[in-house]
Amino acid sequence: MPHHTDVEAALAGVLPAERIIVGEDIKDDYTHDEALTAEPVRPAAVVLPESTEEVAGVLRAASAAGVPVTARGAGTGMSGACIPRSEGILISFERMNRILEIDQDNFVAVVQPGVQLDQLDEALAPLGLVYQVYPGEYSATLGGNVSTNAGGMRAVKYGVTRQHVLGLEAVLASGEVIRTGGKVVKISTGYDLTQLIVGSEGTLAIVTEATLRLFPRVAHGATVLAPFPTLEDVTAAVPKVVASGVNPLILEYIDMLTMAAATAYVGLDLGIPQEIKDTALAYLVVAMENTHVDRLEEDVQSVSELLANLGALDVYVLPPAAATGLIDAREKAFWVAKANGADDIVDIVVPRASIPEFMARVAQIANDNQAWIAGCGHAGDGNVHLAVFQKDPDVRSIIMKSLFEAGMSLGGAISGEHGLGTEKKTYFLELEDPVKIDLMRRIKQAFDPAGILNPGTIFD
Repeated sequence: MPHHTDVEAALAGVLPAERIIVGEDIKDDYTHDEALTAEPVRPAAVVLPESTEEVAGVLRAASAAGVPVTARGAGTGMSGACIPRSEGILISFERMNRILEIDQDNFVAVVQPGVQLDQLDEALAPLGLVYQVYPGEYSATLGGNVSTNAGGMRAVKYGVTRQHVLGLEAVLASGEVIRTGGKVVKISTGYDLTQLIVGSEGTLAIVTEATLRLFPRVAHGATVLAPFPTLEDVTAAVPKVVASGVNPLILEYIDMLTMAAATAYVGLDLGIPQEIKDTALAYLVVAMENTHVDRLEEDVQSVSELLANLGALDVYVLPPAAATGLIDAREKAFWVAKANGADDIVDIVVPRASIPEFMARVAQIANDNQAWIAGCGHAGDGNVHLAVFQKDPDVRSIIMKSLFEAGMSLGGAISGEHGLGTEKKTYFLELEDPVKIDLMRRIKQAFDPAGILNPGTIFD
């Protein structure tokens, strides 16, 4: 195992000394992400590269010395994937934060990994363009989003990160630099290395540049909120809304407890009568967009009538400020859960039509294990977010495994967008097909034969 002084020696001459941070100068923020169950780890060194060439130099040095390397964006992940090794190097991309190009003719943006989502959106808005991946934390970086294949509320219409990454520049463990894809929307030339790297959580290569697909920014939007007497009623309504042809931008469910806590957290009063609040156990949020106001109004009317016929207790077309506030409250559901003492977070994905059965199993698992499980989710694409409240780690482990087994048995997967990191890998390795895991290990070996890239993430 390399000693801290060995790491410093390996980095000597690779970067200027002022961009190599060691010892007590390493800020606590570098030691963790937002995973609720992970312990912070202080690395041997934090490096602040400013170019692909410098990243390549760090990896060449690390490979020669056998030092593990972990990449970090903003640290907003929830699976422990950017927590460094104590004997390793943490690459922080805070200085590689430039938008290199916005190509309006080809509808692409080329960005460095440290560019934040809000930074990109601010640059695109005056041009009438938008990057449509919209995970809950807009201070997240594009590099982190690529590494975890981030999703978010707009996935029901636009998909997740991998549908929007057209090409990458990435550095292999050896320090070699590769380019994949480009400014084209389809390639049928050999293996798709772009898609292999997307979602690999820094275990195959370190992304230093991403070419992203853009869309025209739609000017008009509206949000409908429908309280229902049961969660089953909400989940049964989802496929009907999707089949209606309105093509919703956002289709979210929020359970009663999460709605109350989230709106209180942001100080939002939606004006829902108390008798409705007392009766509703779950809410459905439907956001729509259109380039024409009259067509948007038709869609709002159509969805409102549909939800009323499907058993909604009432239907509210929210004013713009209230709609923005509600989406903001929904995005902060994790912070609400964390503030209220949640012990773990789950982001299981199941086929959309299986949500009612899955949620019934969730209720049974909670009851069997004397736990409280609350949440919300991207109902339009089957991605269910749950906060698990159970202090006993042994009981909580049983709950987590049971939840993952339930989701997988319905054709789903352990994670829809947060990734496996260090905190969900145990369940993945136990529950996933061993043939698939063995193949993934061989892919990892081909990319990173010395095993220096983010060891302990996805695999032991």
